[in-house]
Amino acid sequence: MIIQGYNYFCDMPEDARYLRRAQPDERFIEENMVFILPDRLRKFRRHLWHVRRNPGPVHVYVPLFRVDTVMASEPLPTGYDAPQDVYPFYTHTTRRRGRALDYYVLFVFRDKDSYVRCQAALEAGPQG
Repeated sequence: MIIQGYNYFCDMPEDARYLRRAQPDERFIEENMVFILPDRLRKFRRHLWHVRRNPGPVHVYVPLFRVDTVMASEPLPTGYDAPQDVYPFYTHTTRRRGRALDYYVLFVFRDKDSYVRCQAALEAGPQG
């Protein structure tokens, strides 16, 4: 996978969760979501982006917008349903108007140092 404008990326951890609005509006679904990140990833929350695959034969993904996040130790915002597991939600593509839309939530980095530190925090797992 290639992320346009970024050299490195990391997947979401399996212990991340997300919230969806109790009363969703008609916008793009991910704009109404808040991701709950484990505290070990606090330093990387600004690197979490919604990305979309460009249409066509190339596998280049484009960052769309930064993800709204809260840390697991912070109080959850009001107006959302109960927290849900990230997986399997982000293991499937969505469909709109008859075509598959390939969206992901990824930590994206321009420099290798930040990528390596994030990868180490992800590998540390829930007990880290």
